[in-house]
Amino acid sequence: MTAGTWEYDGYDPARERLREALCTLGNGCFATRGALPECDADDVHYPGTYVAGCYDRLVSHIAGRQVENEDLVNLPNWLPLRFRPAGASWLTPDTALVLEHRQVLHLDTGVLERRTRYGLGGARALTVRQQRVVHMGDPHLAALRTEFTAEGGPVELRVEAAIDGGVTNAGVPRYRDLDGRHLTHVHTGTAGPGTVWLRCRTRTSDIRVGLAARLTGEDGSAVCTHGATVSARHEHPRAIQQLTLRLAPGRPATVDKTAALHTSRDPAISDPLRAAIERVLAAPCFGELLAAHRAAWGRLWGQAGIDVPGEPGRILRLHLFHVLQTLSPHTADQDVGVPARGLHGEAYRGHVFWDELFVLPFLNLHLPEVSRALLLYRYRRLGPARTAARAVGRRGAMYPWQSGSDGREETQRLHLNPRSGRWLPDHSHLQRHVGSAIAYNVVQYCEATGDTGFLHAQGAEMLVQIARFWADSAHWDAHLSRHRIRGVVGPDEYHDAYPDAGRPGLDDNTYTNVTAAWVLAQALRILASLPEPRRRELLERLGVEEDEPARWEEVSRTLYVPCHDGVFSQFEGYGDLAELDWAGYRARYGDIRRLDRILEAEGDTVNRYKASKQADVLMLGYLFSPAELRELLGRLGHRLEEGAWQRCVDYYLARTSHGSTLSGLVHGWILARARRAEAWSFVQEALRGDIADLQGGTTGEGVHLGAMAGTLDLVQRGLPGLETRDGAIWLDPVPLPELSSYGFRLRYRGHWGVRLRLEHGRLEIAVPPSDRSPIEVRLRDTSVRVRPGERRGLQPGTGPARHFIRQGRE
Repeated sequence: MTAGTWEYDGYDPARERLREALCTLGNGCFATRGALPECDADDVHYPGTYVAGCYDRLVSHIAGRQVENEDLVNLPNWLPLRFRPAGASWLTPDTALVLEHRQVLHLDTGVLERRTRYGLGGARALTVRQQRVVHMGDPHLAALRTEFTAEGGPVELRVEAAIDGGVTNAGVPRYRDLDGRHLTHVHTGTAGPGTVWLRCRTRTSDIRVGLAARLTGEDGSAVCTHGATVSARHEHPRAIQQLTLRLAPGRPATVDKTAALHTSRDPAISDPLRAAIERVLAAPCFGELLAAHRAAWGRLWGQAGIDVPGEPGRILRLHLFHVLQTLSPHTADQDVGVPARGLHGEAYRGHVFWDELFVLPFLNLHLPEVSRALLLYRYRRLGPARTAARAVGRRGAMYPWQSGSDGREETQRLHLNPRSGRWLPDHSHLQRHVGSAIAYNVVQYCEATGDTGFLHAQGAEMLVQIARFWADSAHWDAHLSRHRIRGVVGPDEYHDAYPDAGRPGLDDNTYTNVTAAWVLAQALRILASLPEPRRRELLERLGVEEDEPARWEEVSRTLYVPCHDGVFSQFEGYGDLAELDWAGYRARYGDIRRLDRILEAEGDTVNRYKASKQADVLMLGYLFSPAELRELLGRLGHRLEEGAWQRCVDYYLARTSHGSTLSGLVHGWILARARRAEAWSFVQEALRGDIADLQGGTTGEGVHLGAMAGTLDLVQRGLPGLETRDGAIWLDPVPLPELSSYGFRLRYRGHWGVRLRLEHGRLEIAVPPSDRSPIEVRLRDTSVRVRPGERRGLQPGTGPARHFIRQGRE
């Protein structure tokens, strides 16, 4: 492999789902998994196609209850193309002799290449070479080129291409008891020589879908090479095109399949089917499509490229590739959120969680228009969030833990433990801290971009409403002389109730309370910064009472932060829980990442133990710099003394099972400053989380987009200590020995292509020429203004006078 490719040799059915997820191609509008075109969906293969924001809601009957779920819909499959010698069976890697099989994902150009040699008996063989794109330039087009070459004698080859409306959502075994039949009213037809179409709609959301496919030869004509003519037939719910190729040994024959996909969610169209047919008929030949697609990827890499040497760099490039496929410049024109598992599969039903907390900080400095669109997704659902708050007797906005099409709470009420086979109550909707994550992203975006228009309008409104919810959720405890927030679940997720409690929820989760205090303080700060007419208009329109800001100030300073044994407690009462026999469980089960499932299958519950799935208290060290965290805890009456945070890190690290791909990322980020010698092992786990499928089969159901983006942000912000606040770029680098040299470009407040490079402890920043104002850069107690066209060297730790070295013009 090279830095620009991701390659697989040989055919391994057990790993095929993982390969399909990691070889997914997309463009921010839709994505198609890297399944082999000749294979139908079964226990090995799953050729899913997903359009961003295309959801549908169905009701299922599970464990004696009626359960409603909204899913990101698996749309009609444009990919099928199968082949067989005349008189023989269809060739697939599962039914035929495979002499050679190789897949190469070209990251630089967004092309999936595949080469397979099938044995046909005796000395005869058939080589199949394919190139596939989901077009980054035209977000509604995809194309597949297939080249057949016979060896050892002539072959009469039957080729059959199709578009298939008979697909269902069946990609996650845990969900197979749920209804996955989302498509209805499937119709097919012929649009002209070599072109067929399919239309359908989703069952309850009534999203109309139009798909058209064109089958041509290498020159783009409807008559394929070697004189074969394309014919069509329609077998509900598929439109099928077929041809016969007469292959002479060593003379390749090429078949190109071009597809266009539209839905009624697309802007500037009247009918999805008509739009799809017109687009596919107007599409150029494969060669021209490929050239335009490569050029679009080249421009995108220019905006978001990252330069890290060695194996870490290769993995980071793969992660960036998948982030950009899910959230591309095309996302800026859509009403969509951050799907936690990308557009790569059906895990988490395509829902939007808090993962944007790990994604937007990276995008802010590369594709800020995409970050803005993702924040507008949250703003447009402020109404349902306010309705949800009123339903529990609160003012303000209570955002859902899982969001989909319209902003209502989509968290399932039951979840399956595959280890025990039992359906269990799901209380994860009590993770109210998702509101703080949204507020954090608003502030981070505005600091990175200087977008005061957004801050003064949608941003301020979201912050105020989230702050109102937290202030109303806090109740005064006279005994403690503190405000408390009860009945929540923290990021850990393992703990959702006290042992033997009759109701779910925990009291005074430290992460929840501290971030709520931060939101309240930020809302006050933002309100104070607004122009007076805008501030007055906003407060009047939202019905904010005169005494509310004073309450925000009070609550932001008096929220309770519980402690035990010299550390901050994950929640009140955490110190009273039993210690787990970690060594015993590791000896018995080996992999205990999903300790909650293990204990439930034993008839026990993780609620009884000091055991966390992922960082909870320690998440505070991920969000806030050491200086910010000291200030924030000081506001709450806690002095973060020397060694206090280190004790917290040591304590919780010893009690965490790392049952989430985010866990390695967060712990690697924190340990880079707290216990540097151990940081790299966690960084490696974060890097390998998806490529090695460390969570045991979950990546095949969709990549973990938050963890992928978080590893990029570790290099962009974590290790350089890069912050954007107070109108400046702050730098406080902590280079790891294993990752001591790297560089990247970023966009900052209108400056395009700002280059930052760290080389063995020395930083360099270069600002391209422009008419923008200088960038203020701060390094501990020193600051400098870098003008457009200048390049500056920074030598941390050598004293203020030597921090900055002018190196000349760009």
